[in-house]
Amino acid sequence: MDIFDVLNLIGGLCLFLFGMELMGAALERRAGRGLKTLLGRLTQNKLAGFLTGLGVTSVIQSSSATTVMVVGFVNSGLMTLRQAINVIMGANVGTTVTAWILSLGGISSDNLFMQLLKPTSFTPVLALIGTAMLMFGKSSKGKDTATILLGFATLMFGMDTMSAAVSGLRDVPQFQQLFVMFTNPILGVLAGAILTAIIQSSSASVGILQALSSTGQITIGATIPIIMGQNIGTCITAILSSFGANKNAKRASLVHLSFNVIGTIIGLILFTLVRSLLQPVLFNATANHVTIAVAHSVFNVLCTIILLPASALLEKLALRLIPDKGKQEVITELDERLLATPSLAIQRCNALVIEMAENAVNAFKNSLLLLKQYDAKKAEQIRKDESRVDYLEDILGTYLVKLSAQQVSDTDSIQISKLLKAIGDFERISDHSVNVVESAEELHEKEIKFSDVALGEMNTLSMAVAEILDLASMAFIYDNLDIARKIEPLEQVIDDLKAKMRDGHIARLQTGECSIGAGFVWTDLLTNLERTADHCSNVAVCTLDAAENNMNIHQSLANIKKNSPYFKEEYEKYLAKYTR
Repeated sequence: MDIFDVLNLIGGLCLFLFGMELMGAALERRAGRGLKTLLGRLTQNKLAGFLTGLGVTSVIQSSSATTVMVVGFVNSGLMTLRQAINVIMGANVGTTVTAWILSLGGISSDNLFMQLLKPTSFTPVLALIGTAMLMFGKSSKGKDTATILLGFATLMFGMDTMSAAVSGLRDVPQFQQLFVMFTNPILGVLAGAILTAIIQSSSASVGILQALSSTGQITIGATIPIIMGQNIGTCITAILSSFGANKNAKRASLVHLSFNVIGTIIGLILFTLVRSLLQPVLFNATANHVTIAVAHSVFNVLCTIILLPASALLEKLALRLIPDKGKQEVITELDERLLATPSLAIQRCNALVIEMAENAVNAFKNSLLLLKQYDAKKAEQIRKDESRVDYLEDILGTYLVKLSAQQVSDTDSIQISKLLKAIGDFERISDHSVNVVESAEELHEKEIKFSDVALGEMNTLSMAVAEILDLASMAFIYDNLDIARKIEPLEQVIDDLKAKMRDGHIARLQTGECSIGAGFVWTDLLTNLERTADHCSNVAVCTLDAAENNMNIHQSLANIKKNSPYFKEEYEKYLAKYTR
């Protein structure tokens, strides 16, 4: 093996790792919706959690990525620690799929059909298709599919390059002695753990081991301890991810580590006993791509069979090692680990925007009640709700901007734009609720009274605004387009009511029925109620636009008023309801 072989080995390793990263990231993006569905179906049932972890990891080809996601879910309160344990165990089995895919590279046969199964036969075609799709495709889904094909072709080319580069080592005695040393199980476990911790991927580590097996100098007995160590080394990613997270997230990463350490200890004991007592010839046989994939799968499946029934004990161990210390910990509301899976990050953001909507709507409707009967405690609660809405708007705005900078699908990009627009409107609604509270306080403190006619008009306008608030929140929360279409006609009626009430106020001022002081408060109230209706209209149009993948709110408003026969019909209904 000369310097050129070393350079080829380094280049092949770089291509292999780059291809795996490229393919894994694209698979995560393409599977985003599916991951959301799987998470939504997750229950306390052990089997459901296990299958979720297995399925997700099989799709995205990385147990490390799955475990990091799990840490983020636990940190955000989307998943309990017990659920996380079952998913982590499933991820350990799911990661074995990669080794089986890579084992195709070891096919050697003169049979035409078997030759066609070898990646070097079909990856050039995949690379050609992927390149064409990337160059000429327009949709984000198509580009992600192209990236998956190119990533797979790159990693298989890298693996083939590594295998070719190390083939010369078959005649080097020192290389053979190196793997003779790894027949010591402890050294094998350490080697596997260190290599995997450095590259932070057990799948990639197994792939490298498979490439080295092409030298014919590695025995099955030497690979088994290395594979055990690889399972420990892959825990480093989740451990690093848990830094700065809450205690439950740290416990999830600890469970991942303890599961693999305990499994390795059990595996080492069984391996040593079998080798010492039975001395199977199989352990001295030469390892190849397939036997490494088999050993990887058998070890992970056996660990899961042994430890899955004991998941409650692993939970207790994590709770014992990381105790609560009597203080309830606040769950992080938005976790940056979720940015790696945009669909799930959007789901979490949407849940918080719904909380914003509910707080803002409740605050405003409660502020309207203060106009009839002032209550200091209720006024204080409205201000608390407004502060909460402000806080959510701040963290959501920052987080959604970061999320939009990720490589997201067209659908997810529309959802991000929708949420960014909605948080601004709900925040302004909560601001207007405080303005109404201040008007109510002024009426109470200065003992200002409106005339009976003015009170009747304000009551009518308040009912219309309360209805449009309910419609806006329901349209957004349930993504109900039928409800969303009812909002703009009602908003137009509210505009008409405001104009009529303003004219009536001027007439009352002229006749002396209304005081100047009451007039200032009246004007402020009209402005706040009418602008609140405007923000409800924005929410409705935003909901409709997102459904049609078109976020041009001004054009949409014009189209609704001019071209929709539905608008006129609903407008007449609301006009009759509030101007009788």
